[in-house]
Amino acid sequence: MSTASVVRQRFPRAVARGERLAAAPARGLDSVGHVAWFVVTAVGSMGHAVRFYRKEVLRLIAEIGMGTGAMAVIGGTVAIVGFVTLSGGSLIAIQGFSSLGNIGVEAFTGFFAALVNVRIAAPVVSGVALAATVGAGATAELGAMRISEEIDALEVMGIKSISYLVSTRLLAGFVVIIPLYAMAIIMSFLSAQVVTTFFYGQSTGTYEHYFRTFLRPDDVAWSFVQAVLIAVIVMINHCYYGFYANGGPVGVGEAVGRAMRASLISIVLVVLFASLALYGTNANFNLTV
Repeated sequence: MSTASVVRQRFPRAVARGERLAAAPARGLDSVGHVAWFVVTAVGSMGHAVRFYRKEVLRLIAEIGMGTGAMAVIGGTVAIVGFVTLSGGSLIAIQGFSSLGNIGVEAFTGFFAALVNVRIAAPVVSGVALAATVGAGATAELGAMRISEEIDALEVMGIKSISYLVSTRLLAGFVVIIPLYAMAIIMSFLSAQVVTTFFYGQSTGTYEHYFRTFLRPDDVAWSFVQAVLIAVIVMINHCYYGFYANGGPVGVGEAVGRAMRASLISIVLVVLFASLALYGTNANFNLTV
């Protein structure tokens, strides 16, 4: 009997743990390749989805924008994103006015709202709201279809499951995010102005002067680019976890949790790297203006 066999018999758990650790790099590369294949297939099938599944794309656009069932009663994703960004803009105004007031420059609250809302708050808050509503719903829906073998049935019927289930959702998310984010950023601007001028009594002229002075069109355009990237990443991430869910209803719940964790990390990373790339060396504003 060899030494390896003796060690395996005497310490089976330690050997199994060591084998798992040794195989971790290979499993990691396999997972990366699997995700990459899924992303390439889903994105590459968008043209096929537009050609053959237009009705499904339109249905998903309506579902993502206004929701279904109880979600439609309160306005769906539009109402949720609007309320969340409204609250975020109000918090920025409250913190900005109070903090700047400590050094006697509360007049700069308009500048603070224009800077933070566009560059940080609105993309992050909108991304989190999108992941918590549309993303989690997509993971649960696709996961339920997977464990009930509906996806396998689609394949048997000759329907390209990734094109029909994933590419259509990517197209719908890409279409909806533009007006959705426009509404979100308007709500964040409006809430910050109302809190500063109505509740704190700052004159509207002072607020609008600094707000318009430091609100750069380039920042708004890049903010929309960030929102689109976040929407695409969130939809791909949630569709991936839902499409490959397993383990019954418990497995679907676990897939939703893993997808949400990955989405929250991805949203922050997109904003972080975008800020480093765009404003890491030059903040593009001058307080002496």
